[in-house]
Amino acid sequence: MAPGPLPESASDPAALVARHGPTLIALARASIRHGLDYGEPLAVDPATYPAPLRAPAPSFVTLRLDGELRGCIGKARGDRPLVADIAENAFAAAFRDPRFDPLDEDEFTRVDIEVSVLGAPEPIAAESEDALCAALRPGVDGLILKHEAGQALFLPAVWEMLPDARDFIAHLKAKAGLDPRGWPPGLRAYRFVAATATGG
Repeated sequence: MAPGPLPESASDPAALVARHGPTLIALARASIRHGLDYGEPLAVDPATYPAPLRAPAPSFVTLRLDGELRGCIGKARGDRPLVADIAENAFAAAFRDPRFDPLDEDEFTRVDIEVSVLGAPEPIAAESEDALCAALRPGVDGLILKHEAGQALFLPAVWEMLPDARDFIAHLKAKAGLDPRGWPPGLRAYRFVAATATGG
């Protein structure tokens, strides 16, 4: 007998986004709208949302304007209800990303929103860049690199810009403040999957 569909939960990002993607996009947009009007993220009551959206889960919110990155904020650890995380991250992506000026009213009418829900990270037993390259699944795996010098994360969507595994790893090492060409002792790698909802 073929296995049935996985249960919908925050631990199954694909099923969650397939069912609730429009709700997550609407929430992100509402929080940005609230930020424009009141200067703070939308206050969310998790109790008004379905159970899977109340569970703690990590998320990222990415903004694009005319196809170009306009803001991206999130984290790999889910320590608050998913809907609260998305409301906070949407506000921060619009107004607190240090790489960009705060989003303005005109941009808000044109910005595209992506909400990514992340699965739990799992360690990769890689003692060299060659081993990490071999272990990664391009286009599928997000990657976290941790070191005492810093840490950084790439969502799976970054493979679209950096399809070569060595380039992907080198850019992530640079983002973490590491030498892109080296493999420092104590470097730890974690993979994760993510599902993304998109909307205007």
